[in-house]
Amino acid sequence: MAGKIRQYFKDRKDDAQDFGGGGVVGKFVLALVVVYLLVALVLGMFWSSDPDVYSVRDHVRAQANEMQREPVTGFATTVTMIRLAETLLNKPGGYISNDLFPPGVWLDNMPNWEYGVLVQLRDFSRSMRQDISRSQSQSAEDPDLTIAEPQFHFDSGSWAIPSTEAEYRRGIRALESYLDRLSNPDQPKAQFFARADNLASWLTNLESRLGSLSRTLGESVGKASVSDAVANINPNDPLMEEALGEEVKTPWTEIDDVFYEARGGSWALLHLFKAIEVDFRDVLQDKNAMSSIKQVIIELEGAQGEMWSPVILNGSGFGVLANHSLTMAAYLSRASAAISDMRDLLSRG
Repeated sequence: MAGKIRQYFKDRKDDAQDFGGGGVVGKFVLALVVVYLLVALVLGMFWSSDPDVYSVRDHVRAQANEMQREPVTGFATTVTMIRLAETLLNKPGGYISNDLFPPGVWLDNMPNWEYGVLVQLRDFSRSMRQDISRSQSQSAEDPDLTIAEPQFHFDSGSWAIPSTEAEYRRGIRALESYLDRLSNPDQPKAQFFARADNLASWLTNLESRLGSLSRTLGESVGKASVSDAVANINPNDPLMEEALGEEVKTPWTEIDDVFYEARGGSWALLHLFKAIEVDFRDVLQDKNAMSSIKQVIIELEGAQGEMWSPVILNGSGFGVLANHSLTMAAYLSRASAAISDMRDLLSRG
């Protein structure tokens, strides 16, 4: 009996020791999780920082010197396209939109910024393929641009087999090949036609893009529906008071998404217009459109102003708090107006 009692207490002691060991392991795992979350939080804040605006002219000079090539017409624009695409993949945190693990999966501002840049890459690569690299509608498409343009239209959220990054890198390599042929006098097949009609065609589509973004940004405080207001017009009694219809408002959960999409798009456009100012300088001067493109650049630079608030504020239009969406909408609207003026000048004989 005494032996059984001693064995019982010995077994309980062993169980307690095992439990204590398990508690140490549990605390260790918990500490690892806490450290991981803290590191992920810091990385997430670092990865959410917008890439800086860079000097297009300095970058073009550096690339021309590195390639030992003369910066011919189209060199600046193509180099800028490559730099924009590389920034998507090589900025801090890399490409985040398709991340499946923290901290990337927690972030939403930077993926929307990436999408804004991507939209401009897609639109301009299409313009290069369809118009800028061709002398007329019946001429053949450039073989490298026929690869690059669809690569940038690949699913932006694909994680593997194939990954988005791999497909975009293939597009970058195609642009690099086009640039090599464009700047190599021994390979005259690559063309870049810096004509007024080519530029005007891209600007027409861009106006629509900026108009949509400006409208969505402006709806952060709610606006009457234009279609409802038109539908409520009484054609028989012009003095009858018209009902404006239901209010259209961007959901508060989407306000920061739209803001950062506009922020990314304006960042990409700022560099593209600086490159266009170089490559299309002759036609811009001939059409007296230099002041218009300068106005576009000034407004896009304003849209890249320093963010002093950690969150996107959505105060009313004339309220105490700022409304970042309305500020961004103002810059994009003025840029769109300057683009409209520039397109009008380019279309004149």
